[in-house]
Amino acid sequence: MDDQSKKPDKPTKPSKEDRDRETASSGASGLSRRDFLKISGVTAAAPLVAHAGALTAVDDEVAAQGPGKVPVTLSVNGKKLSASLEPRVTLLDALRDQFELTGAKRVCDRGTCGACTVLLDGKAVYSCSLLAIDVQGRQITTVEGLGEPGNLHPVQQAFVDNDAQQCGFCTPGFVVATKAFLDQHPNPTHEQIKHGLGGNFCRCGTYAGIRAAVLQAAKSGKGV
Repeated sequence: MDDQSKKPDKPTKPSKEDRDRETASSGASGLSRRDFLKISGVTAAAPLVAHAGALTAVDDEVAAQGPGKVPVTLSVNGKKLSASLEPRVTLLDALRDQFELTGAKRVCDRGTCGACTVLLDGKAVYSCSLLAIDVQGRQITTVEGLGEPGNLHPVQQAFVDNDAQQCGFCTPGFVVATKAFLDQHPNPTHEQIKHGLGGNFCRCGTYAGIRAAVLQAAKSGKGV
């Protein structure tokens, strides 16, 4: 009978001496080579803690909320507003549907046009792209919080003076974005205005009037 017809030998169990050598090679971690090979396939998901052979998974689970309504409290225009909302409700929907603050408009509803712009801790953001539950404890300012009829904010007045308020959908977002922009650039150049307000689109194409309004508010020194 040739060598090819021979059946492979059955694997033999490691001797006591082999096991002792594996234990000795494990070092201070307490893990044998055999144990290490067993767990090596899961180390990408759970870090190996080299202490007494313990295997610990990092668990940063956040308490689940929903899908039902949960209490949400927002700081809007200096006031505390509370409502029971599903966790999936956006800040835009909460402002418009729950608190009747309709200055922020729903146009594209995908964070590209800027019509829903509000201030979050002084920074211009798209309210359609934020969850209401995630902005609790932050300071939110809508266009209603800047001024009101008879007492307009200088930026709002500049838009009126330059006929840049023709579109009821785009103008509120532009006003809020301009407020945030002038806070950072009180004396802007034309190029800075073009770049700084690039996240807002005007459906009517009144960009010349908008830029003039921004410059007027800046020159008055009352844009911030």
